[in-house]
Formats: sequence, C-alpha cells, structure tokens
Amino acid sequence: MRKIDQIADQYVEDVLAVSPIMCTSMGVPGSDHLLDDLSSEGDAERAGLARRAVAAIEATEPVDERERTAKEAMLERLRLQVERYDAGDAYLNLNVLTSNIHNVRMIFDLMPHDGEEAAANVAARLAAVPKAFEQYAQMLREEAAAGRVAAKRQVLEVAKHCDNWNGAKGDDFWAGLIGRITVDGEPVTKGKLKIDLGNGAAWARAATKQFADFLREELAPQAPERDAVGVDRYSRASRHFIGAEVDLAETYEWGWNELARIEGEMAAVAEAIKPGATLDEAIAHLDADPEQNVADKHAFRDWMQELADRTIADMAGTHFDIPEQIRRIECMIAPTEDGAIYYTGPTEDFSRPGRMWWSVPSGQEMFSKWREITTVYHEGVPGHHLQIGQTQARSELLNRFQRTMIFSSGHAEGWALYSERLMDELGYYDDDLPGRLGMLDAQAFRAARVVVDIGLHCEFTIPEDNPFGWRPGEQWDADKMFEFMRAHCRIEDDMLRFECNRYLGWAGQAPSYKVGERLWMAARNDYAARKGEEFSLKQFHTDALNLGSMGLGPFAEALERL
Repeated sequence: MRKIDQIADQYVEDVLAVSPIMCTSMGVPGSDHLLDDLSSEGDAERAGLARRAVAAIEATEPVDERERTAKEAMLERLRLQVERYDAGDAYLNLNVLTSNIHNVRMIFDLMPHDGEEAAANVAARLAAVPKAFEQYAQMLREEAAAGRVAAKRQVLEVAKHCDNWNGAKGDDFWAGLIGRITVDGEPVTKGKLKIDLGNGAAWARAATKQFADFLREELAPQAPERDAVGVDRYSRASRHFIGAEVDLAETYEWGWNELARIEGEMAAVAEAIKPGATLDEAIAHLDADPEQNVADKHAFRDWMQELADRTIADMAGTHFDIPEQIRRIECMIAPTEDGAIYYTGPTEDFSRPGRMWWSVPSGQEMFSKWREITTVYHEGVPGHHLQIGQTQARSELLNRFQRTMIFSSGHAEGWALYSERLMDELGYYDDDLPGRLGMLDAQAFRAARVVVDIGLHCEFTIPEDNPFGWRPGEQWDADKMFEFMRAHCRIEDDMLRFECNRYLGWAGQAPSYKVGERLWMAARNDYAARKGEEFSLKQFHTDALNLGSMGLGPFAEALERL
C-alpha cells in the first residue's frame, strides 16, 4: 500500500476510535451505543490526531500523481483544522445548525431503528446524552472564561431549538424517537427494552432542558450582543469553508453585481410566464396555480422522491457515469421542525443510501413544486448525492480519508449549485419556465447571502453605488440583513429568520455555495481551454469528481495537471 494511503487509513481509524458519532455516520458498527467526548479534552485529542497526521504526511513524498493529489487535499484540510483549533475558534460552533448538541440529536436519525440490538443501542445512547451535554456545557464555560463566547443571538436560538426538541412546538423528538423503534417490525411495548428506552428518553429530555437553562441563565449573560466575528476570524472561516483564499472585498462587490445580473434574468422569465407582469405578480400567479403546489408534506416528499429517481435514471450513462451503488436515494421528512434542508451520505458499504432530508417548519401547509425542482437537483443528482456517493464508490482511486472524512463546503455546495445551473444548460428547463424561475430564485438567494454574510461579519459598508440604490453608505446589522434578504428572495418569514440566524452564527459558510460555484466554473473554463477541440463536458465531470472532495485551492491545482 502507498505510504500516504497508510497514513490516511490510520488517521481514519484513530478518528473512529474517538468518535462514535462518526462511526454511525459512516456505518461502522460497534459503537452505536456511545457518544463522543464533547469536553475540551476531547477537542484537544481530536486536534492532536490532526496535528500528528499533518506531520506524518509532510514527511512523506508522494510516489505518483494520485498520491500527490491526496497529499495536497489532506494537508489543506488538516492544517486548517489545527489552525482554527489553535486560534480558539471552537466556540463559534455554537450556532443554530452545527453545534455539538445538534450533532448528537441528528445522529439518532441515522441509527438503525429495528431489532433488539438496534433498540438497545438507541436506549444506551439516549442514556449517554446527559454526560455529553454536560461535557459540552463545561467546554463552553471554559471558553467563556477565556473571553470566547458565541453571540447572544446564537446562544438564545440554540436554547429555543432545545425547547422545540422537548415539545415546545408540539412534537417531542425524544418521545417520537422511541415511538419509531421496532423489533421485527413491531413497536416495543413491554419488557426491559421498553423500560430502558423510556428511561433514556426521559434522561435525554431532562439533559436537553438543563442545557437550554445553562445557555439562557449562565452563558447568555456573558455573550456579546455583536454578531460580527471580524475580518481575522472570518478569513479563517472563509478558507475553511471554501478551501481557498479569496479576496473578500472583491467577492463582496462581485456578490452585489451577480445578484443584479440574476434578477435581470428573473424579470425576463417572469415576463414570459405572464406577459406584462412584474416578478412578484408572476410568482403570485404560480403560487395560486394548483398544478404547481402540494398541500401535504408527505405527498410533497413523494413528489421529490419520484423526481429524484427519474433524474438519476435519465442522467446515468448520458451526462454522467453514475456508479450502480448510488442509483438509489431516499427523500425523508426529518423528525424536527428546525427549517433546514440537508443531505446525508451513504454508509461505506452503501447499505444505508444517501438521503435528502427536509425539516419542515412548523405550520407550513403549502409546498411549491416550481421552487423545489432545483432543490432536488441540488441535494440529489447531479448535486450532493452524485458527488458524495461517487466519491464513496471510488475506492480504487481514493484512500479512505478522501472518501469519508474530507469535506469542503465550497467544493460540495459549489458543485451542487453548479449542478442547478447545469440542469438549465442541459435543457431540463426548456419546457418548464416555472422551474427555471425557481432555479434562478435559488441562485439569487445564494448571491444575496454572499453580500450579507461578508458585509456583516467583515463590517463592510453598504456600497454607495450598489446596483439597487439600497441604504448606500450604511453599516450592516441583523435587521438590515433580514430586510435585504426579504427584498431579494421569496421564502416564508419563519424560514428566512432561521436562514439569517444561520448566517449570523456560521460565518463564512453561506457564501461558499455561490463562491464555490464561481470557482467550479472557473475550473471548467480552464479545463476546456486546455483541452481545446477535445473538450468533453461529460469527461470534465468524470475527471473532476474522480479527484474526490477537497478544498477548491488544491482542487484547481490537481485539475490543471490532468
């Protein structure tokens, strides 16, 4: 075996040894009854593993191009992990989407739910929740003592999520979880398993309330009112999410112009849908069309599943070489109401397929097909499911670390957003103007996020000459962020508030979609220029995806060598 692959495989084994959550996510058996150590010591141990892997990789020379690409990809990700740990950025992970308590809650969704062993594992893991939450609370106390506390808005919003999991909006996640556990397909209604599941749910519920109380009563009084993280922390976060260093001021300016360009396209499509109508009038026309809407979330899930399946069948062997293992995807309604849409990849053996999850906001009763066609392409094929699943399937090209543990939001989300536009380029909207408007609306949404995220966190002023003549020369704040997003996207207010809170607490992540798409297009244009008349779009996609997941900096360099 190649030396760098050996280092990579050993790093994966080391991480799995300290992360039962990662084991469950990857489908590695044996620790589904445990949770990670969420203490400061646990963080230090994980950083130490990365630090040792960096040293080993740096001391090893690649033997061929495959190893060279692996070395560059691994070093870029692991060095940034160490750099962010050393800079004390861990406290920023307390946000409305990716905090450690969210990771704990979500891992129960991926666990097997049928059989005595599965039921016992769920019960044991539920019983482990109090210790894990207390470890995390203690870590946040230590960070606060060092002057590092997430913004008060995030602290209080995460507390609300805890309330919601405990039934504040009607559905108790913990009770619902044990209600889904079965043995031989039948609910667990008696015996020790029933008692253990009930006790575990009660302990997890109490720990969740205790954590919410800690956030409100102890951490929030120490938390800053200021949402912005500042240029230094934002620069590290941006490099982490994009995998490349970008000129933040230039990207901020580009975001304004890109949004204006997309909205010009939207106006033209609106005119074609309903001649003489404004964009808002065309959208109202579509929202009133019963053919474009579904009034039940389960029926909407079924529609998404059918579209995802049909797209996979249509694209396999024509536009993409789709491995047989990933020609299955599951569309799921998440057991929470947090408002997020997300994808989870398949297990290493593909026994659990990739899944598209929708955490439907409480009270939402109407679902627009025209808006969400592009979401299916983004989360499914040719988006996340193809990219992440294909990476998992390429064991002959990629080591285990590359297949399972390297993730760059700019690479993944950039590809998914590129995929949305690609479907337009391939003609999938030629006879579907409403679907094309939905795709453009999603693109405008992502461009607007570039503007507000960089502008607020880097504390840039709103340009005097911005293309919308909107609040020239003023400073960003949370209210202006919501106002700007409300003016430039068509999302229900509850969902939009969640989105804005996400940007405020997860600095640098939201722009990685549109900036990632920009860098993917630049890489494709460079590839096409090098290949000249031999350029093949399908071959570009094959070559690019076969490199695996990595930061967009090393990705561009590796692609240039093909």
